[in-house]
Amino acid sequence: MASFKIEGGRKLKGELQPQGAKNEALQIICATLLTPEKVIVKNIPEILDIKRLIGLLENLGVKVERVMKGHYIFEAKSINLAYFSSPEFKYEGAKLRGSVMILGPLLARFGKAFLPKPGGDKIGRRRLDTHLLGFQKLGATFKYNSNNLFYEVDANQLIGSYMLLDEASVTGTANILMASVLAKGKTTIYNAACEPYIQQLCKMLNKMGAKISGVSSNLLVIEGVSSLSGCSHNVLPDMIEIGSFIGLAALTQSEITIKNVAIQELGIIVRTFQKLGIKLEIIDDDIFIPFQENYEIETFIDGSIMTLADAPWPGLTPDLLSVLLVTASQANGSVLIHQKMFESRLFFVDKLIDMGAKIILCDPHRATVVGLNRRFRLRATNMTSPDIRAGVALLIAALSAQGVSTIHNIEQIDRGYENIEKRLNSIGANIIRIND
Repeated sequence: MASFKIEGGRKLKGELQPQGAKNEALQIICATLLTPEKVIVKNIPEILDIKRLIGLLENLGVKVERVMKGHYIFEAKSINLAYFSSPEFKYEGAKLRGSVMILGPLLARFGKAFLPKPGGDKIGRRRLDTHLLGFQKLGATFKYNSNNLFYEVDANQLIGSYMLLDEASVTGTANILMASVLAKGKTTIYNAACEPYIQQLCKMLNKMGAKISGVSSNLLVIEGVSSLSGCSHNVLPDMIEIGSFIGLAALTQSEITIKNVAIQELGIIVRTFQKLGIKLEIIDDDIFIPFQENYEIETFIDGSIMTLADAPWPGLTPDLLSVLLVTASQANGSVLIHQKMFESRLFFVDKLIDMGAKIILCDPHRATVVGLNRRFRLRATNMTSPDIRAGVALLIAALSAQGVSTIHNIEQIDRGYENIEKRLNSIGANIIRIND
């Protein structure tokens, strides 16, 4: 288990280029299974979760060519369905939450799909009901073996259908969408997720020959086609990493420019950080965060405490609440962080409390942050990363703290952030990776 040793209190200065979007890339790579033709994908982040998914596809028989960093060619001409019954598949598939999105493409193209219960962040219940109920609506049947935690989905012919999703799940929408593009007839998906990741997936599938309308809305209509062809696709910058860098700059009193952020795709992310009092400038397609001595949290119009809560897009993405929480710890003022989706995602705040932050964990979904207004520096400490987003929030806290901190289990951070220590060290951080 690797660790980071972080010297805190250093002000950073320079430019950062965000990686490709992790959540989009996971969907796009799974979509390459829908066609036997070559699919070119650029700006893929070379992070642990992506590497695991690519390895899984290669074991399935997909030919994968790495042209250069972030630029790949996928060719799913010959798929080895026997691999699904192997112990290797059960082990590799279970390590990655994103592996669930191979179900839709395989079901659509081959009429059969298998999956071990997927892993990923330990942030609370992450049920697969939305995915499987959607497949059922398309005419599939599924079995779940509770003894070996294995799913099997079958369908002789998927038939288009109307469905109302029980939740606006991003991965659920992506999975059902990929299954329905090759179904017979029309599929209508209401209460669909409409995050930029889903919009990008729809655009790619349409380039491949799919017929999807309603892109960017929560009502998707898909006219099934008999086959899809290859295409070329470019992955957007990662909006979660962009938000992480904004929070990093504010908490460490740094001067950072984030390059080529695709500003039109960031929704309310920029405005949300401004609610914490963070000043920033949009310069063409870059975000410049200047040095700030202090920043003050806004209140509601009546003077009551600000609440930041996650919501389906175009609301605030839940993946940024951990970063917003740690950023608020040195603000002037208070804020209530309401994490509605996952009941275990806020439990990492005990590490921040150990560092001197004033945070009240109200219940599994809500935490009140009383900003220190830089009257006291956070203290260095030893801690363990519980998940990707909490891990990077702890890293940001350590970079602002007084002294040298250690973060263990940084594989969690590696799952979502590419070479994070090298990129931050290039602008003045002092982060040492220790491989045990």
